[in-house]
Amino acid sequence: MKTDILIVGAGPAGLAAADSASASGAMIDIIDDNFTSGGQIWRGGAAVQQDPRARELWQKLSAKNNVRFHFKTRVVHAVSPRQVLIESAGTSSIIETEKMILATGARELLLPFPGWTLPGVMGAGGLQALSKNGFPVEGKRVIVAGSGPLLLAVAASLIARGAIVTHILEQAKLPQMARFALSLLATPGKLKQAWQLQKILREVKYFSDSYIRAALGVNQVTGVRAQINGREQLLECDYLACGYGLIPNIDLASSIACTLDEAGGYAKVRVDQWQHSSVAQVYSAGESTGIGGVDLALAEGAIAGWAATERHDMAEKLFAERRRWQAFGRRLATAFVLRPELQLLCAPDTLVCRCEDVSFAQLQAHDNWRSAKLHTRCGMGACQGRICGAASHVLFNWEKDAGRLPFSNASIASLCSLSAAEDTANH
Repeated sequence: MKTDILIVGAGPAGLAAADSASASGAMIDIIDDNFTSGGQIWRGGAAVQQDPRARELWQKLSAKNNVRFHFKTRVVHAVSPRQVLIESAGTSSIIETEKMILATGARELLLPFPGWTLPGVMGAGGLQALSKNGFPVEGKRVIVAGSGPLLLAVAASLIARGAIVTHILEQAKLPQMARFALSLLATPGKLKQAWQLQKILREVKYFSDSYIRAALGVNQVTGVRAQINGREQLLECDYLACGYGLIPNIDLASSIACTLDEAGGYAKVRVDQWQHSSVAQVYSAGESTGIGGVDLALAEGAIAGWAATERHDMAEKLFAERRRWQAFGRRLATAFVLRPELQLLCAPDTLVCRCEDVSFAQLQAHDNWRSAKLHTRCGMGACQGRICGAASHVLFNWEKDAGRLPFSNASIASLCSLSAAEDTANH
């Protein structure tokens, strides 16, 4: 398959990029491993979201003849910045593209603590995604914990599906929260969202300066031991949804040698004013360039789409909007910076790498990620270090090495077609 512009990711950034780029008449192909558009922010389909921007983007793009969507499709390997191997429904193919826009979004940061592997303990965003796809939460007592505004959105979403959210535990301290709340005056839209969430969550006990010390139970989580405003408390629950914010998805960008920015936490794709990466004709937009929320993702995606089709005049009109939401992203990062106590939660036998059953004590014997990986198989399981690699960055300040290829489980037939494609490219 050949295309003019390949967009990887059908979330807000990818949809905004496609909308801008499609105005040129170029052929646009959008791939996403979900069954419909929207990404994590507009999960369940852009067409059915309350956000009118989602519905508008979907209506416009679905009516265009030069835009093709490929859902339940994932990138297995990047042969080059111009060729990627994709797999869908057990079949694979190579897409050749003139330009590529990476809108690969982010994933949730999960941190280990005693009992975090118990059934019923999930990521905050993970439980939200499951419930949106039909996982039953009605009547279940849920504690939502971790850090960031996502906790409020998750709690509201679970309540809408019949869950009984008893507590929201935010690890950030009250002064940080107060400063962030005051800063929302600069973004009236976010202030309105916060007010709407507050009305939905008025019956939920919300605590800042609080975090989970351990999940309790034998074959299923039945409660938690929590540190709440300096005091330890036992709370009962049926599910624990615990996530500590988001980190950029950079695996594809890293594999094609895009320069990454390592400063300020987790690596993100470095881009210029046009959202252009360090690799020719490869752009990146949305959370892969830094966590900033849906508004920043929409602005960056639109800029990338215009720039990729040489409409720099249109892209420049969005620079002020981008700056506004980049500032919001910086305030977000400052307000919800992780407290050092979260590095001290693990018991010696707490599993950090769940895929390979590697404990905290086993990792303490090593000085860096590579040594731990070689001696314990940490990061070599099904998730390929996406969970334990991020956790080890918090626990030990280790930098995980580049992701291995293929990016995810792939069929032997796909790998054979990849080998054929690489042979052709080499000759």
